[in-house]
Amino acid sequence: MLPAAVTIVEVGPRDGLQNEPLRLPHQDKVRFIDLLSAAGLPVIEVAAFVSPRWVPQMADAAEVCQGITRRSGTRYPALVPNETGLERAHAAGLSDVAIFAAASEAFSRKNINQSIAESLETYRRVCTRARELDMRVRGYVSTAFGCPFEGTIAPSRVADVAGALLDMGAFEIAISDTIGVAHPGQMPAVIEAVLSRVPLQAIALHLHDTRGTALASVLSALHHGVATYDASAGGLGGCPYAPGATGNLATEDLVYMLDGLGIESGVDLGALLEASRFMEPRIGHPLPSRYYRAATAAGS
Repeated sequence: MLPAAVTIVEVGPRDGLQNEPLRLPHQDKVRFIDLLSAAGLPVIEVAAFVSPRWVPQMADAAEVCQGITRRSGTRYPALVPNETGLERAHAAGLSDVAIFAAASEAFSRKNINQSIAESLETYRRVCTRARELDMRVRGYVSTAFGCPFEGTIAPSRVADVAGALLDMGAFEIAISDTIGVAHPGQMPAVIEAVLSRVPLQAIALHLHDTRGTALASVLSALHHGVATYDASAGGLGGCPYAPGATGNLATEDLVYMLDGLGIESGVDLGALLEASRFMEPRIGHPLPSRYYRAATAAGS
């Protein structure tokens, strides 16, 4: 049986924009987030409190967080890599943060210059401090379906990292297809492995659509009861480790499919299009969302 309702975590303002080469004015990011809020999205990941040296697109994270109009019923998390990032997020008025650990040893060392074990020790301290600040922590497990350096990742390794994040206090674990290689045939093994360590209601799925299989993977995961999905308005984003990547699963495409299946998301598709229409001319290239492209061509 399919879930009656799902939660969509909108990641365009963070995972989408951090992979765009342009650095947008923070006022544009604020307007984009406010339009996403107006579309009824229940969770909008608004920024990343990371080093501006490594991710200059997120240098204005505090200004963005302080500028948005917060809609009642919507959560506004930000990504943090360590305790310093957590403190910055707290100072900016946020109550939710996200941490990210890899299932691939090689990717962990290339991406954050730490082993998986070292990264988990860092995140354990983040979770401890977050409890003291009454902040909620979400965990990402990156490269869960494949790694650009190691290739295929064993589902048991994904489950181990997911379980470690849950044990240290993360309330939800987003199983993430960092480079866009996931396909529906992988979903049963990965989800079942993670279920050995994480309850179903705490599992989310974060997909990129590099190979055009993201929606098919969602449909497979829906049949396993997964009811939380990350997506990016317009399909914004990409991955520096996946040349030619077209971005995250597009929120419009996901909502359109869920509407067709009779699954409630609470997202107004027309209002969501307005957010993508606002952003497209500012990033300097067409948005890849198939629904957005069709709606734009039809003049709707």
